Amino acid sequence: MSAEAQGSDESPGDVIARLLRAEILAGRLEGGERLVEEALAKRFGVSRVPVREALAQLQAEGFVTIVRYRGATVSSSLRKDNRELLEVRRGLEVFAARLAADRRGGAVADVLVRYTRPDDADLDQSADGRSFHALVAEATGNDQLRDLLGSVSRRVAWGLGHDPETSRRDHAVLAAAILDGASVQAGFLMDEHLRRDEPGRATAD
Repeated sequence: MSAEAQGSDESPGDVIARLLRAEILAGRLEGGERLVEEALAKRFGVSRVPVREALAQLQAEGFVTIVRYRGATVSSSLRKDNRELLEVRRGLEVFAARLAADRRGGAVADVLVRYTRPDDADLDQSADGRSFHALVAEATGNDQLRDLLGSVSRRVAWGLGHDPETSRRDHAVLAAAILDGASVQAGFLMDEHLRRDEPGRATAD
């Protein structure tokens, strides 16, 4: 597998970090599992330099632990960290939904209108709903909140409980509440939407 960048701003190290992050969140790489630079370099068809960059990035995000002379391993505390981050994410997302409703969708109101039509074939309605949640953050008009939500969202597992149809319905009613300026309702709907995403409810968005 080649670590070719899928965008002009994405370096080989960024690509490797993204792919490994997805595997960790999906449980394909488990806590305590070793991440050997040489093996990863061979797998991704790169030198060790971008692998080291990727591992350093994942360490900064809490996914990987690097010990001198022993190398890198997947962090063993990920399950606890993910549970705590889901709680943080839920609080921020609920606040974002309320603020977005206060501003009736702000600069992205025209895009949110399309989410009230869940059968719109041109929408990116992936099961985990990342594009919609990024849009709600944008609708707040608060750059600090948007960046903070982006940072938290990159570190948590999404889409554990929702199927695509449930997500589309949730997004439609949320978008409508935001556009109507129904702040309390938007916050409540976002809270319910995200609680279905928490591990332990579906077996455990």
